[in-house]
Amino acid sequence: MYTSIFNYGELPEFKKFTPENISKEFPLVLEKISEDFKEIEKDLSSYLIHNDLNWDKVINPLNQVNEILRWSWGVISHLNAVNNSESLRDIYSKFLPEIISLSNKFGQSKIIYNSLVRLKERNNFDQIKNRILEKEILEMQHRGISLQKNDQEEFNKISEKLGKLSTDFSNNVLDATNNWILILNKKSEVDGLPERVLELMAISAHNHLKKEGEVNFKNGPWKLSLDIPTYTSFMTYATDRNLREKLYKAFVGRASQGENNNSQIIEEILSLRTKKASLLGYENWAELSLSTKMAKEINNVENLLEELREPAFKTAKIELETLDKFSKNNGFPKSQNIEPWDISYWSELLRKEKLNLDQESLRPWFPLNDVLKGLFKLSEKLFEIKVVEATDEAPLWNDDVLFFNILNKEDNKIASFYLDPYSRPESKRGGAWMDECLNKNNIGKKTLPVAYLVCNQTPPSKDKPSLMSFEEVQTLFHEFGHGLQHMLTTVNLPQAAGINNVEWDAVELPSQFMENWCFHKNTLMNIAKHYKTGEKLSDENFEKLLNNRTFNCGMATLRQLHFAITDLRLHSSIDKNKAKTADEIRREIAKQTTVIQPIQEDHFLCCFSHIFAGGYSAGYYSYKWAEVLSADAFSMFEEADLENSEDLKLIGKKFKDTILSLGGSLPPLEIFKLFRGREPQTDSLIRHLGLSGAT
Repeated sequence: MYTSIFNYGELPEFKKFTPENISKEFPLVLEKISEDFKEIEKDLSSYLIHNDLNWDKVINPLNQVNEILRWSWGVISHLNAVNNSESLRDIYSKFLPEIISLSNKFGQSKIIYNSLVRLKERNNFDQIKNRILEKEILEMQHRGISLQKNDQEEFNKISEKLGKLSTDFSNNVLDATNNWILILNKKSEVDGLPERVLELMAISAHNHLKKEGEVNFKNGPWKLSLDIPTYTSFMTYATDRNLREKLYKAFVGRASQGENNNSQIIEEILSLRTKKASLLGYENWAELSLSTKMAKEINNVENLLEELREPAFKTAKIELETLDKFSKNNGFPKSQNIEPWDISYWSELLRKEKLNLDQESLRPWFPLNDVLKGLFKLSEKLFEIKVVEATDEAPLWNDDVLFFNILNKEDNKIASFYLDPYSRPESKRGGAWMDECLNKNNIGKKTLPVAYLVCNQTPPSKDKPSLMSFEEVQTLFHEFGHGLQHMLTTVNLPQAAGINNVEWDAVELPSQFMENWCFHKNTLMNIAKHYKTGEKLSDENFEKLLNNRTFNCGMATLRQLHFAITDLRLHSSIDKNKAKTADEIRREIAKQTTVIQPIQEDHFLCCFSHIFAGGYSAGYYSYKWAEVLSADAFSMFEEADLENSEDLKLIGKKFKDTILSLGGSLPPLEIFKLFRGREPQTDSLIRHLGLSGAT
């Protein structure tokens, strides 16, 4: 225990993490970590001289000090993402250079590096320990351990600059998203929007305008904004085409102009990443990135993406022609082309006609509590666990947050997780993610794994619980899949437990695997109950959702491939295309990866946080790479009998004992083969996506 709030190894007392307390106490944590680090170096120097190195003397103290840093900075980073404020943002930005500097100091310690190399050379460790050591040594090489002094100084400056640029990029996206609003006063401007959306927009307008009295969602005013729930709903349902166009252009143009402009930041990030890779002896950033991934080589990624791109492109062209014809048969001007802001709107109308599916009307069947019960029941059946709410046991950062314990079949607690389900656009980053609060550790102070699961779904309203769209249900299953790999690990070495040491392009396997259960009839029927009447979802509506899975699948798949290919090319060829900006390169790629070319105002790269502010640089392809693995893994259940409880239990146990339990202890291909009995194949994914007919 270092300070009153930074109690490493415990659940954080979030309410105590005020900007004032962090400013006062975090420097003490950093000071203590630096002292511990010097002590470790001193001990290792002595062990090296006396040739007295062993695993416990080298790895355990390093893990201890790294975990303290990860936990402490992790709490600040987490709050910066879910409870953002100007003062917290300033503190995060202030300490970030120190964190990067400390990280480089650890990563560039000759004493630690020599100790790890000697430890590996002089000992005959098992496969798990060897894998951990190889990864640690490679990571240190990637942090510049082998560089000459001048190159190392340049490397460190680049690392700090990149950290700042990524934070600036993220802040610009958040600010640009929050700064754009439109107050609507005419009923005609909100025609077509579901009551649920009108209610939320009216509450937002009421709060924004600081109005007194009752909120009147039928008569307005309504606040139109760029947060995902509002944006998606408006683009899908609003009949006012001019407003859809205005909203679309604002959304794809976020952070591309004014004081929140990310254009120059993108060019700087790409240039600095190329320099950093070059200093380490790699041709480009993609080559550096892939050296630690399952795919290994750029060609392997490009081959997979092309294998999916060709059928997706053919299917998407057919889908666009169908949509164009449908829109013109239903009042869209025959002289005009369908534009990007028309796609969601006319797709929803076509979906209603073709599949007779109104997705909005199904929300009452997916209240959050019932979805959670169904998800936990499935997990209990497949993985022999129980999930029990324990919100009263844990400190929370927001009143909406829930806390759960996971018990094994003997009713012993083996893990816990937080769930922060709702959108809070003013203070919470968009998207959904899983992160580690506590890692499993059986060395020294024993800790059980605890995960953060964060979503941005529709919040409850005055008289309704949180009614989820089917997509929001899938997102929840997805993040829970990540959480399961973190929480159900049986690896006793913390460096390879859970998602630690798992190659980035394999880490989406469990999450995407869990999404497949949303299309399993028994699973979904156990979840979907009307929040008022308790009535179950009809067989007819389930079939509609099943058919909807492949509706416009070509365009949806192509969109992901466009992002993945753009990311890979920007990070593998940007240095060869100095005459072209990142935006120009992206527009060239769009000719083969989109069926509607990006409009002039489309500067999507300026808000592509995954690759410029997250960990997905030269790794966005991982979603599709892991989707191949997850679809193939799920097909093992399909090939057995999805309706046979005994089969499900047997294969579920095998999935738990391999993919969920073994974490980063073995290469992902080996773990996959332990489960599936063979190497992965793309057939199942192409079938799930409904692209078979286009191959």
